[in-house]
Amino acid sequence: MKLRTVVFSAGVALGALWLLSPFLPARAAAPAPATLARATFAGGCFWCVEAPFDKVPGVVSTTSGYAGGRLKNPTYEQVSEGSTGHAEVVQVVFDPARVSYEQLVEIFWRNVDPTDPGGQFCDRGNQYRTAIFYEDEAQRRVAEESKRALEASGRLKKPIVTAVVPLEAFNPAEDSQQDFYRKSQVR
Repeated sequence: MKLRTVVFSAGVALGALWLLSPFLPARAAAPAPATLARATFAGGCFWCVEAPFDKVPGVVSTTSGYAGGRLKNPTYEQVSEGSTGHAEVVQVVFDPARVSYEQLVEIFWRNVDPTDPGGQFCDRGNQYRTAIFYEDEAQRRVAEESKRALEASGRLKKPIVTAVVPLEAFNPAEDSQQDFYRKSQVR
């Protein structure tokens, strides 16, 4: 008989909790995973552009690759000979809660010569041109506004030739080209 009383009491207790549940404080929901975003930049040799972004808190990964060309799935050899129309690029995956797209664009400007139409530094040719490849209207707007502000600042003596263009396709470079700057460092 005591067993029935316990079972009945437990049932009453559970029923009471169910009836009162709308008035009890809600349990905190588990935080949603961070939404990640991508940014794609061409700034000469992708190995040179990859390194500055890898140091930024909030950058999750960088991937060397190719964008802006006519050939599907180009190889490093094809792009480096300059006949595919691709630029060497770095695609940056980042957490917008920790670093903004605007900040990444500013890092890009500080690491390229946006006035050089022939390539970057010792890397010459169209495949080493500068460009910001945007993925949506918000990125396009930020990139264009940042470019205009840099032009208006008077810091550069020549016009900016860096294109702001839509990203139509990104082709990751071969594994041998990923993190090459780290692999080649003399220790």
